[in-house]
Amino acid sequence: MHSTEAHPVSRIKRFLTILAVLFFAANLRAPLTSVGPVIGEISEYLSLSKTVAGMLTTLPLLAFGVLSSLIPRTSQRYGMELVLFFSLILLVLGLGVRSIGSLFTLFIGAALVGTAITFGNVLMPAFIKIKFPKKIGIIMGIYSVGMNLTAALAAGLSIGIGRWTGMGWKASIGIWILFSIIGILIWIPQLLSKKPINTKASNQKEAKEKVNIFTSKLAWAVTVFMGLQSLIFYCLSAWLPKVAQDWGMSIDASGWILSYLQFAQLPTTFIGSIIAARIRDQRILGAITGVLLIIGIIGILLFKTQWIILCCVLLGIGSGLAFSLSMLLFVLRTQSSHGAAKLSGMAQSFGYLIAATGPPIFGSIYDIYNSWTLSFVFLLIVSLFILLAGIIAGQDRFIE
Repeated sequence: MHSTEAHPVSRIKRFLTILAVLFFAANLRAPLTSVGPVIGEISEYLSLSKTVAGMLTTLPLLAFGVLSSLIPRTSQRYGMELVLFFSLILLVLGLGVRSIGSLFTLFIGAALVGTAITFGNVLMPAFIKIKFPKKIGIIMGIYSVGMNLTAALAAGLSIGIGRWTGMGWKASIGIWILFSIIGILIWIPQLLSKKPINTKASNQKEAKEKVNIFTSKLAWAVTVFMGLQSLIFYCLSAWLPKVAQDWGMSIDASGWILSYLQFAQLPTTFIGSIIAARIRDQRILGAITGVLLIIGIIGILLFKTQWIILCCVLLGIGSGLAFSLSMLLFVLRTQSSHGAAKLSGMAQSFGYLIAATGPPIFGSIYDIYNSWTLSFVFLLIVSLFILLAGIIAGQDRFIE
């Protein structure tokens, strides 16, 4: 009698946890991808150069880079569920401040948004590893799809939202506060868990086996792969709509160009996670990622907007696979949740510092040479390094 009553309760708890993962993921990219389609409008409103406008995307990435290595320690002290809950509250604050409309609040809000998202970036892979140890591939796939689906919608609807509301770019980048509020409400059951996750308490034995991951070539390969694939994603998120507009595409169509890229990510972020989790050696997936990105960028260089949708689909498939693989490598290259959190913190700290250089470099190349061609050559070189790093990081080995 007791066991039959416990079973549906555990199923409800599992469902609520999956729902919490999905809605948390929905808040991790939309606040960023909603900016790219209206970056021209923001620049005109606040008289920003392309280099300074690129900093609007870079600032959250700097927060990712500076704070990522500190977050596992915060989680150990206060518990993972509580830290993630307060990060959603901080995200609501950041999105509100960012939408006020002045240059000062725009960048302060961007910093707060980046700080809030950093917590989810670092802790969610470890959270999933602990909560779903036998379903890591599937749940990571759900997590990735939730993240990229809302990112695609944010990019495609950004311009339209500003027009429909009559508030312009302020509404375009501010409306996603609604997702954050929903995320807070759905996360509350995780705080009521009888056994909250405390990585310090639950991994005391694992923590004793200290490994200096900063001396691990494999850990650095994971970090470089993570950073460079993020660099390409955020360069495209920040600048692709603007580039398409400069090449003659309408403003409305340019916003959806970025959405095509992000919608193409959805199947590979889900399927890629499952495949990567089921095979021991991921080198072939790392190689495929690099090749797809190279082909997509060469296509844009050669044909500009003529075949841009096809190129965006290829870039979306490649970046989707790259993202799911980089997230899974935190888990697959480690043997414990403690190790996963450490590798996640390292890879996202240094990785996002690498990625943060991308949007301003991409924009400043245009400022110097008055041509987007060399900006895409820059991304092509980055893609070659992604190919190499993916092959090294995909080896069937552990850093611990």
